[in-house]
Amino acid sequence: MTEEEIIKTDAIIIGAGPVGLFAVFELGLLDIKAHLVDILDKVGGQCSELYPEKPIYDIPALPVVTGQELTNQLLEQIAPFKPTFHLGQMADKLEKINENMWRLTTDIGTILEAPVIIIAAGGGSFTPKKPPIKNIEEYEDKSVFYAVRKMEKFRGKDILISGGGDSALDWTLNLQPIAKSITLVHRRDEFKAAPDSVKKMRELANSGKINLHIAQPTSLNGDNGQLESITLKSKEHGEFNVNCDTFLPFYGLTMKLGPVANFGINLERNLIPVDTEKFETSTTGIFAIGDINHYPGKLKLILSGFHEAALMAQQAFRYIYPEKKLRFQYTTSSSSLQDKLGVK
Repeated sequence: MTEEEIIKTDAIIIGAGPVGLFAVFELGLLDIKAHLVDILDKVGGQCSELYPEKPIYDIPALPVVTGQELTNQLLEQIAPFKPTFHLGQMADKLEKINENMWRLTTDIGTILEAPVIIIAAGGGSFTPKKPPIKNIEEYEDKSVFYAVRKMEKFRGKDILISGGGDSALDWTLNLQPIAKSITLVHRRDEFKAAPDSVKKMRELANSGKINLHIAQPTSLNGDNGQLESITLKSKEHGEFNVNCDTFLPFYGLTMKLGPVANFGINLERNLIPVDTEKFETSTTGIFAIGDINHYPGKLKLILSGFHEAALMAQQAFRYIYPEKKLRFQYTTSSSSLQDKLGVK
């Protein structure tokens, strides 16, 4: 590992949901640059992944807003601070390299260093729901993958995608131009994806550019983790095999604390206890905000996480700029803050 391979910044935020995004804003007002790591391949956390169109009614000044709309507006709000996102990666290892510096390594080898770590991971890491197929573990990371992190890896492959949501449809459309063949499988002929994506998928199927089967995968066929075919079962045709060398099942996500549990932080029922002055954990320089933290009177609300992010940023400033005096300012009256926000 060389110095060129290490990304240095002021603060590392684990989790790019609404609370993590708002933390970028509060940190940015204090001239603190942030990098965000999230296991999902897009920002927004649960709001974007689990309920992008579900209305939320308790965001201040917004009588009703969908999860995706809230995410979009937060991205617009933090744009002046130019955050860097490391998506499709899990925060895997955290180590202290000196008194004032942490090193975070992701599961794909990205290395970041910062004096402050902010855990804003909601209920924890999203982990994929696995199909109930015998011996699927033998094929994982060889020819079965639960996420697409680098499209080029799938060029020229015979791919079978299973699922009926946005992820399944999006990757059917995105991989079709580079794959040797695409087969989409869903248990019913109705899809819970964006209507435009469903329309485009059906056009590809009708033109013979992809294969579409209303069926369910029941078994994997191959040797040493390498797929040769997948057995499908449908009401109309019974069991039949589809030749493929790659399987992408998109069956949704579940929440687990994941590697964060191994960061050396005190835990209480899979939550991270914090104080209510700084929202700092038992470990100096590591903060936890949003649904993943715990303290007396805690309410698991997005607006609570926003409040926690604001107080967290005040203490983070003291660690990042120990020689500077923290001066509290209002965005309504501070010309320097308005300059940072690009207010004309």
